Amino acid sequence: MAKPTQAHLPKTWDKTLSPGEKEMEKRKMRYYMDSKLLEVGVDPKSVIYRWSVEPKGGKECWTCSAYWGDSKATILAEEGN
Repeated sequence: MAKPTQAHLPKTWDKTLSPGEKEMEKRKMRYYMDSKLLEVGVDPKSVIYRWSVEPKGGKECWTCSAYWGDSKATILAEEGN
């Protein structure tokens, strides 16, 4: 079985959060993602991160995506075009 080369962490919060509160939540998500990557043997320094935001009524769903290995190469190639 092939090893995964990406991970995603979604979190939903109110749109009314201040920019400072949103930044703090993003830092918490990134810290948690780094911790989980270390647990499964992936060096967080070798990973690229991408964020996406999806509006859901009065809330926003933020997703932190981490890519390494083949997925990282694919993302970088797509962004290079």
